Amino acid sequence: MFYSTMQTRSAPDLRPLTGVSPETFALMREVLSLRLPQFGRPPKLPLQDRLLMVLMYWREYRTQEHIGVTYGVCETTVGRTVKAFESVLIKDKRFHLPGKKVLRETETVFEVVLIDATECPCERPKKNRSDTTAAKRSVTPKKPR
Repeated sequence: MFYSTMQTRSAPDLRPLTGVSPETFALMREVLSLRLPQFGRPPKLPLQDRLLMVLMYWREYRTQEHIGVTYGVCETTVGRTVKAFESVLIKDKRFHLPGKKVLRETETVFEVVLIDATECPCERPKKNRSDTTAAKRSVTPKKPR
């Protein structure tokens, strides 16, 4: 799906398809346009389509080969684009997830439950000689010497 087809859809349709709201998409596009390194040959796809390609990779767990066929690029281009976009977005503070310290400082109270798992005797039937059958020691007869 290309950005030109996304513009014809309504704004609430963007979130189920890409996993982000239109505001977040615009913020990602702004950050990438400012901080994405520009060197080498210009890319085949515009920035919006490459961002949709990366979001499709993150959202749908499709293979890079299938996404490359959808957008008309090779799978290595998809991999390089995903890696470059991830590194730029991770460096921006607005796209950080809270760390362990923030999660530990919550006011969640945990209850501890202890379970006694010591050995307990269980009732088993007693072994009797009359209940067991004796097995033959040898099935074949012995040869005389």
